[in-house]
Amino acid sequence: MSLRWKIAALAAATACLVAAAVGALVHVWTARDIRGRAEAQALNSLYAAMEVHRRTGTLTNGAGLDPAGLPASLRRLTDTSRHTAYDGHVDGNLGPSVWAAVRADGPGGRVLAVQVNMGPELHDLQRLDVTMTVASLAALVAATPVAVYGAGLLARRLRRVSETAGRISAGDLDARTGPTKGRDEVADIAATVDLMADSLSRRLRTERQFTADVAHELRTPVGGLLAAADLLPPGETEDLLRARVRDLRGLVEDLLEISRLDAGAERPVRAHVPLGAVVSEAVARTGLDTRVTVTGPGPETVGTLERVETVETDPRRLERIVGNLVINAHRHGAAPVEVAVEGRTVVVRDHGPGFPRDLLLGGPRRFHTGAAERGSGHGLGLTIAVGQARLLGAELRLDNAPDGGAVATLRLP
Repeated sequence: MSLRWKIAALAAATACLVAAAVGALVHVWTARDIRGRAEAQALNSLYAAMEVHRRTGTLTNGAGLDPAGLPASLRRLTDTSRHTAYDGHVDGNLGPSVWAAVRADGPGGRVLAVQVNMGPELHDLQRLDVTMTVASLAALVAATPVAVYGAGLLARRLRRVSETAGRISAGDLDARTGPTKGRDEVADIAATVDLMADSLSRRLRTERQFTADVAHELRTPVGGLLAAADLLPPGETEDLLRARVRDLRGLVEDLLEISRLDAGAERPVRAHVPLGAVVSEAVARTGLDTRVTVTGPGPETVGTLERVETVETDPRRLERIVGNLVINAHRHGAAPVEVAVEGRTVVVRDHGPGFPRDLLLGGPRRFHTGAAERGSGHGLGLTIAVGQARLLGAELRLDNAPDGGAVATLRLP
């Protein structure tokens, strides 16, 4: 249940409780008032009837001597004071009543009593209860849409903050909630999220600028080192030095590529290409022992030409993604490494320890390789693959196979 309906349900429940409490209080107070007025009327009528009876010996005001329906508590009176008693017996049109009685002839004499019928007043009380119930239901029906509307306003404001946080989490560092209506907790949350986004944006931009500056500064001396290594006489030392310089140059190129992806300076050059052929060529360029399987929806023959599955993408960037995934599988996983192409999906799988849990939860991070058992590396391969996939509008999902091994699934749009 969404927050909107929870608030509406809470408001409706509160309204019902308030209506029930008010109705109960009004009912109890009115019932007590009716009984109090009936007792006062009975006592007054008894007083008048007693005076007439003393003077003339006659009975007036509906009074009677030892009437048949007199409650037992009044029949046992031992003093000459006036007493009242409630009689809840209903007989025909005569509803609950109040009796007032007194010993007319002193102690041991007959009881003079007057009965006051409360039936009409109690009937009016029942009508009042029904009226209050109907009014409460009508008020509830009218208030519920208002509560739903008000809760919807709050839910929309919270959803706006949530969407902003989601966009920031997805990499949109310029997303902001902006000013919101009201000066309440939601406005405070929105302002806090915007402040957090500003701080995060500054830190990430500083990090990215530092990465780009370092890569640009290292590019020239690394190029000089590579040129100097070519001047060394052939030998084991020259081969070792040249290999290390090539590794260093590859790291610098990776840093430059990441800095361009972060800055949004990269633009894909799309073309219609056969997916299976591009993937096979990318795997072959790695020079690593990898099995490639290409399947599809099934070849269709038109005349003498066989129709093959093609995609519209940037082939160079697609080769970069596949190559990085294959290299990562060989470096951190275990053989056999398999690449499967089916339709518009490319799956790269190894049979090693699998991706570490923090990488699956938070995604790849530069200069972080995860668990130690996955080997050494600078953690830029998967970072570049994710960035290039995002640039192509593709989805790159990292997961672990149930029977062991890391699985990277690339779905092209």
